[in-house]
Amino acid sequence: MSQQEKPKSSGPWWREKFMWLVVGGPSLVVVASFATLALALNFPDPVLEERVAEASGADAKAKLPTALAPAQKARNHAATGGH
Repeated sequence: MSQQEKPKSSGPWWREKFMWLVVGGPSLVVVASFATLALALNFPDPVLEERVAEASGADAKAKLPTALAPAQKARNHAATGGH
């Protein structure tokens, strides 16, 4: 008669390396998203009010700098070589 081997106990769940691979990645993404949110709330992009105020006259579209131009207009302008 041969003795039957007992299956080896894998131990507690926190000692499994694969568990940390599965749980660690998404957990890291959640922590990074909260860090990004904190940065976005503490250091917001400035509003360009002086340029908007300059362009709020009667001929507002002509006064807008190219950085504030609508995307379609800027793309067409770039495609035509500035004509």
